[in-house]
Amino acid sequence: MMKYQSFIGLEVHIHLLTKSKAFCSCRAAFGDEPNSNVCPVCMGYPGVLPALNGEAMRMGAVVARALNCTLSPKTWFERKQYFYPDMPKNYQISQFASPLGVDGWVDIPAGGGGPASSAAGTATKRIRIKECHLEEDAGKMIHAGNVSLVDYNRAGTSLLEIVTEPDFETGAEAECYVQQLRRTVRYLGVCDGNMEEGSLRCDANVSVNLRGQGLGSKVEIKNLNSSRFVRLGLDYEIERQVALVEKGGMVRQETRLWNENRDQTETMRVKESSNDYRFFPEPDLPPFSADAGFISSVEAGLVELPFDRERRVGSEFGLSREQVTIVCEERAFADYFEAAVAEAERLGMDKKVAAERVAIWMTGELKRVMNRDGLGAADVGALKVTGARLAAIVALVASGRISGKIARQLFDAALVEEAEPADIVAARGWELVVDPARIAAAVEEAIAAEPSAFSGAAAATAGGDVGKARTLSAFLVGKAIGASGGKAEPGLVKAAVEARVTAAATAL
Repeated sequence: MMKYQSFIGLEVHIHLLTKSKAFCSCRAAFGDEPNSNVCPVCMGYPGVLPALNGEAMRMGAVVARALNCTLSPKTWFERKQYFYPDMPKNYQISQFASPLGVDGWVDIPAGGGGPASSAAGTATKRIRIKECHLEEDAGKMIHAGNVSLVDYNRAGTSLLEIVTEPDFETGAEAECYVQQLRRTVRYLGVCDGNMEEGSLRCDANVSVNLRGQGLGSKVEIKNLNSSRFVRLGLDYEIERQVALVEKGGMVRQETRLWNENRDQTETMRVKESSNDYRFFPEPDLPPFSADAGFISSVEAGLVELPFDRERRVGSEFGLSREQVTIVCEERAFADYFEAAVAEAERLGMDKKVAAERVAIWMTGELKRVMNRDGLGAADVGALKVTGARLAAIVALVASGRISGKIARQLFDAALVEEAEPADIVAARGWELVVDPARIAAAVEEAIAAEPSAFSGAAAATAGGDVGKARTLSAFLVGKAIGASGGKAEPGLVKAAVEARVTAAATAL
């Protein structure tokens, strides 16, 4: 047993995809001209009055419910007093005494070893969610040499903070949770999860102590702007604190930054306590009560979450674990898959056969094209090849109307043409020849052109030389397909050639 135990709690902040800010009508958008989306309210001018964004409350409550939290029937906002260089009013409107949702939980793979598996019986670890509370974001500081600039566009943006209990023990578990949470909020459609743009950010609280002795002195780590940095920062900090205690030192309660260039944490400031923020109720906002209409709108916003969907898709469609992980990567991609399979079924294919073939196309050709064009799985709806059109391609192959080679040409054509696959096949004459008379004529033409190959195949068959017979027959199949202009259905040609060879062998 290890001598020390680590305790990690995470505070993940997500930007909610509201069109306007939390308490004013300013546009909430990333990348606009600096200081172009500001007004007297978010700039903190004297005498202004905030107004609560109802959509922010709804989205925040949807996340809280998805994380199995209990929604507070009544909640209110407080002012968090603090000097913010990037928030001119020098306080933040937040929730402290009455969070939007409390006492939730999520399950992650035990040990944090990658995405949750769709396989039944996968070991999991339960992480308790302490609370979800809504607040406004601060602006953004830009430092260039000795000059500091501030962009207030982000000030006042709707921000949901998700706080866990100190249930993580390793950086790997924390990384897995952040990745899982990112997928969850993207599935819910309430946050884009772009950590590089700051729309999902993570702070971590970590302490170490002798095993069985409870929590140690807490250190907060900020500036963890990727799930990888979450893992690296926490692992480094755990090692730092253990080394400090081993030398007889004491861990100081403080806030530290993650320096990604040096791969280490560095002191930022001495950690404040909640008393330092001097919370008091926001006098300009009335309490919010969740009525039946609000609760109904929240429940309507819930969807099947990614790992629940992985388990169902794996079981229902019989896909491999790797296929399920890719197909369910994004909600739009999973919707595309299920729509394609349903259409293939309508066209007469067996459900599991259709699912396997659709998944092969999606994890192969479809992903190749999307990677080439710089599209993510969530952008699949931008393609002209809809789920129904991919299903039509798969069904055309399954019915023998086109070959696999033609199917790839058809897929490429469907990417640029606003036409149904069957119409493209008809217009270009790509449909395979399946008429027995035309197949027989092509075989006879091949035999006439290659009499020695035919007689050799017959003799080999009669003499029991299976390998030679198979090779010569395959040669004749290729010649027959060529004689048909490449349009004869290969399986039918193969059967016709074998029948002629067998008949000739019997006559010897």
